[in-house]
Amino acid sequence: MGLEALAAALALALPGSAPAQPAFPSAPRLSEQAAIARFLAESKVSDWVSRYPRAGRVTQAEYDRRYRDWTVRVWWDKAGEIALGRVDDESGQVKEAWTGPQVAWTMARGIEGAFGGRTVNSPAVWLSLCAVLVLGLADLRRPLSLRNLDLVALLSFSASLWFFNQGRIFASVSLVYPPLLYLLARSLYVGLGGAPPPLAARPAWALALATVFLVGFRLGVVATSSNVIDVGYSGVIGAQRIAAGQAPYGHFPREEGRPCAPPDREGRSVYRVQPNGRCEAANERGDTYGPMAYLAYLPGYAIFGWKGKGDDLSAARFTSSLFDLLCLSALALVGARWGGRQAAATLAFSWAAYPFTLYALSSSTNDALPPFFLLVGLLLASSPSARGSLLALASWTKFAPLIVTPLWLSYPRGGRRAAAWFGASFLAATLAVFSVLLLEPDPLRAVSLFWERTIPTQVGRHSPFSLWDWGQYHAGLPDLRLVQVALSVLLGVGAFVLALWPRSKTELELAALTGALLVGFQIVLTHWFYAYLPWAFPFLALALLAPPRSGRRPPIS
Repeated sequence: MGLEALAAALALALPGSAPAQPAFPSAPRLSEQAAIARFLAESKVSDWVSRYPRAGRVTQAEYDRRYRDWTVRVWWDKAGEIALGRVDDESGQVKEAWTGPQVAWTMARGIEGAFGGRTVNSPAVWLSLCAVLVLGLADLRRPLSLRNLDLVALLSFSASLWFFNQGRIFASVSLVYPPLLYLLARSLYVGLGGAPPPLAARPAWALALATVFLVGFRLGVVATSSNVIDVGYSGVIGAQRIAAGQAPYGHFPREEGRPCAPPDREGRSVYRVQPNGRCEAANERGDTYGPMAYLAYLPGYAIFGWKGKGDDLSAARFTSSLFDLLCLSALALVGARWGGRQAAATLAFSWAAYPFTLYALSSSTNDALPPFFLLVGLLLASSPSARGSLLALASWTKFAPLIVTPLWLSYPRGGRRAAAWFGASFLAATLAVFSVLLLEPDPLRAVSLFWERTIPTQVGRHSPFSLWDWGQYHAGLPDLRLVQVALSVLLGVGAFVLALWPRSKTELELAALTGALLVGFQIVLTHWFYAYLPWAFPFLALALLAPPRSGRRPPIS
């Protein structure tokens, strides 16, 4: 034992001795200017900061005695904070360096396993799923076939995801739009009467057996290595509020009140005692979805509950798994109705093998809710009432399905009576879902709060995860806001044009045009994410991977 350690032990043993307190150096080794110089010399930081004129640039460093490091921040006039990082005081090395969107968005920093967990993001697992999908559905005899090109487009988002996981946001976002545009064009082609590719020739029994294996693998991933991002957490919070007799809107946990957990590295106490007396982590923007996004979590909440701090959010994992399986089942049922066992097996396999459906599932998102309701609506497409009510349920989750309302209203040939039944059913389902607002003492105020917390919040939000909002960084990147507005108007006009022409539509054309509009909606979104791909994937699969046995079924009158 060293002399210093022996002296410390003896001091503790003496009567009345107070426990020794950790000794922090009273003064840092580096000066503030030296810490700033080390940070600005980091290549990543210097490359980004050099985009801004020196005039208007402010840099500040603050020493933290507990961690013996410097937090360095750089601001520029219009862009706000443009760089953030930490410099170790002892070694002078830069421990963290965040620039551009990484400053405000932790999800832009490429944190390993932050979305979906580490298993799904493992290159071996991801590439294996891609290979399984290709082996199951590709035309191996004709490598240059259109079917294979469709599969490449569906899987090419993987390249974007790789850059996202590296924290290279501008590269990842740029790679999203080519496959989205391709899929938009392909689904429009089929939806406007173009010939779909032939059905894959793999035996139905082999695809069904592979699907069973893949479903078991997916559930195993959820049980062992999934995580719950803010979207899934929001669903559980909303279900708890409804079960407690409150509408979700305006009652989500905020970073206010008495802390009920130790602060984090930044000194923030995310867990606070909320007005309902529960210790909950803040999720202030979680009430931005439709009521159905919270009602759908009630069964999971009833089974697993949610105690706030210390809960593993099993209710969120259960709900995501439930709707994932329901989507697979509904897709298989549509396939069976269209093309028998072969189409059913192909479509179920495509959902189970597509890596981005697993990505959404393993992140415990609510992104399987809209396609499930739409698939059931497609299964019952001959009934205007069923189409209307199920479209309403899909729309009052994440709002994107509203874009297909004119199309679904006019199917198959239009007509006032069918439109009236569709509209009445849509309205009835809407009123049923929005009845949660009656839990509030002032329903009119609840309606106002719903609007305030949802549509304007989503439309007006800033995000680096699309091409449209890069102008906010004032870093020489293109400002494409006007292009986004023009494309949004074009999308709205297109939604009405497709409702009127072609006047008579088949089920295949309805599915293909639904997929096209959902892809178009994603193209114009300011905030886009990989978990949104499952919104459109079932309809792209119906149009491109497993069309009806006869190619085009006659419209149902």
